[in-house]
Amino acid sequence: NSRLRSLNNMAHFAKISENNEVLQVVVVDNKNTTDGKGVEQELVGQVHLEKTSNWPAHLWIQTSYNRNFRINYAGIGGLWHPEHNFFTGPKPYPSWILNTTEAKYQSPIGNAPVLTAEQVADTENYYSYDWNEDNQSWDLVTNPINS
Repeated sequence: NSRLRSLNNMAHFAKISENNEVLQVVVVDNKNTTDGKGVEQELVGQVHLEKTSNWPAHLWIQTSYNRNFRINYAGIGGLWHPEHNFFTGPKPYPSWILNTTEAKYQSPIGNAPVLTAEQVADTENYYSYDWNEDNQSWDLVTNPINS
């Protein structure tokens, strides 16, 4: 219970590169992110992190562990999209495009096909789809369950 209370008194910040790649995510005590009136301010946390880490303030971006803002929690290797004010995971393939409504990358032809009822019911094989970047298609992959 005290651990939960202490987590509630913390803010999370992503350290990003000049290319907007997330390099690190750190936890900062709220006392280092609040202004003189006790209001949490991203800029206060950024200035604190610049002083303590020698990394420019504008390259520290606050992220929400509970996804209360900026849609996704920042993860190492992920990307900050300042023009959309959200984080995403890394771009999985060069052809994939950013879906700004859902804050995620998607294939240029949409989601993988849904498995058939027969595939789902098959007790001998596990089925999934893998993206084929060369052919720009979803390839069905079949693996035996007991191999």
